[in-house]
Amino acid sequence: MIKECDVAKDMLPSFLQKADVVSEASRETCVALSDCLNLFTKQEGVRNFKLEQEQEKNKILSEALETLATEHHELERSLVEGSPPVSILSEEEFYDALSGSESEGSLTCLEAVTAHSFEENEVPVSSGKHRMSEGKDCGGGDALSNGIKKHRTSLPSPMFSRNDFSIWSILRKCIGMELSKITMPVIFNEPLSFLQRLTEYMEHTYLIHKASSLSDPVERMQCVAAFAVSAVASQWERTGKPFNPLLGETYELVRDDLGFRLISEQVSHHPPISAFHAEGLNNDFIFHGSIYPKLKFWGKSVEAEPKGTITLELLDHNEAYTWTNPTCCVHNIIVGKLWIEQYGNVEIINHKTGDKCVLNFKPCGLFGKELHKVEGYIQDKSKKKLCALYGKWTECLYSVDPATFDAYKKNDKKNTEEKKNSKQTSSSEESDEMPVPDSESVFIIPGSVLLWRIAPRPPNSAQMYNFTSFAMVLNEVDKEMESVIPKTDCRLRPDIRAMENGEIDLASEEKKRLEEKQRAARKNRSKSEEDWKTRWFHQGPNPYSGAQDWIYSGSYWDRNYFNLPDIY
Repeated sequence: MIKECDVAKDMLPSFLQKADVVSEASRETCVALSDCLNLFTKQEGVRNFKLEQEQEKNKILSEALETLATEHHELERSLVEGSPPVSILSEEEFYDALSGSESEGSLTCLEAVTAHSFEENEVPVSSGKHRMSEGKDCGGGDALSNGIKKHRTSLPSPMFSRNDFSIWSILRKCIGMELSKITMPVIFNEPLSFLQRLTEYMEHTYLIHKASSLSDPVERMQCVAAFAVSAVASQWERTGKPFNPLLGETYELVRDDLGFRLISEQVSHHPPISAFHAEGLNNDFIFHGSIYPKLKFWGKSVEAEPKGTITLELLDHNEAYTWTNPTCCVHNIIVGKLWIEQYGNVEIINHKTGDKCVLNFKPCGLFGKELHKVEGYIQDKSKKKLCALYGKWTECLYSVDPATFDAYKKNDKKNTEEKKNSKQTSSSEESDEMPVPDSESVFIIPGSVLLWRIAPRPPNSAQMYNFTSFAMVLNEVDKEMESVIPKTDCRLRPDIRAMENGEIDLASEEKKRLEEKQRAARKNRSKSEEDWKTRWFHQGPNPYSGAQDWIYSGSYWDRNYFNLPDIY
């Protein structure tokens, strides 16, 4: 035992020496790792600091640009008119900026889709008027054996690429200029007048026919609500700005296959108002209204509240429904990808039964969970819930029992709060970038009934201004039609026709010529103290809501088009 202890004693210095070596190596390794970690932390800190600096610079630049645009406009108006500046541009001031450019027509929610909210600074261009039968084929459809016209499925020419153009590249050269004098290229338009774009309300006319055929007033209200939602569905991904209608411009559309005919007219320039009147070919409905947009320009976005009453009359049931469209906001009008948001309450009233449908078009929110969503209830005059509606204005609308819907919403709210608590965000400020919703499709609650689903767009839609199949035919014309329609019809506008044919330079020249011609006509009227007189509509109270409206005067379809203004 003593011998073994002696051996261990002799070996102890060797072990201690080796332990010291290992310890030193470990220490050096730890020091090296610590140095690397410190270096990484410093580099990461530098990167984060630079990133924060860039974000702060972008935020300051964006706010400065917005403030500059607003203050410049306010100061300019206060100098010219002696009016005190205000905190933001009101809708009336925004219209004044537009009228300063002498552009006729309206800038509405649909026109603001491209968010190019400044009109052209026109110069006179000597260019003759072109009839539609000249030049390229205008896309008139062929007749089928059953007598129903076969409509075109594409435009004469695909759209030009906008990748080489940007709003910012134009605006940055115009800092200090009068806002109304900023010239926006016609490349940002789409080859439709707003009167034609307005006609896209009628794409899902089958919902009106279905409502007329139903005996249950709640089921009729469901169809009317679905029709109201479908009316804004065509705006999805439509980033082209319709042409402003000229004062006195008209548009007609007869669709035997869909069972309706429509007439619309640009009845006012300041404020810009478009009036329309549609009727069923079987005398089962009348659909009419006028759009008077109230605009607010926020620097980075344009918000458009489409004032004006929309009325649907179901003649077989002696019922009338009235409502207004939701507010539309177009984001990223200066830089970034344009995207559209619809929000606000839409209240549909059945003036015969007292039933009401209140639909809430939800704002997208911070994480985009509510993007495109629509929810609401149908209730009787005592406010008892009769039915729940839900869906997305870009996709579909369902109905379900209100108790089932409320239970689902309660459970969904609980899950949403749990998700929010688990998420860590770097900033509480909302971004202008388009949010990505949690799901592109709607979760179908058990027991739901489908009321409406959007029709798929044609395969070539992306090359055709993201037009729907319905929109694709709105500007088609043939020689037979050209001999019937009045000379004020949108189809005869040479600037729109040139753009549809892919002749961008000609479209720009023609647009400037038409606006210069209309400016001269307005000056001549002011000299002679002559007031503009509308042809097919007159001002008056809505017979059901009592609100100020434009009412169809009749006789358009008599085809007696005498003394029409020469606007083209």
